[in-house]
Amino acid sequence: MIRRRAEAADIKTKIGNHSFRAARVTAYLRKRGTLEKAASITNHASTRATQLYDRRWDEMNLDEIERVAI
Repeated sequence: MIRRRAEAADIKTKIGNHSFRAARVTAYLRKRGTLEKAASITNHASTRATQLYDRRWDEMNLDEIERVAI
């Protein structure tokens, strides 16, 4: 249903119900929430499943990568 409505709205990005779950988990963790509580909120038995929805790493940019000294 979400994908059909996105298409109808001419949204080109692939989106689904898990997109909303990832957005919620990521926003919670950005505000210093814990992974354990995020797992509880999303009804995951393991924090490993919750980590799949953490999109904070998507924001890594070139400046952060260049901080690594070789």
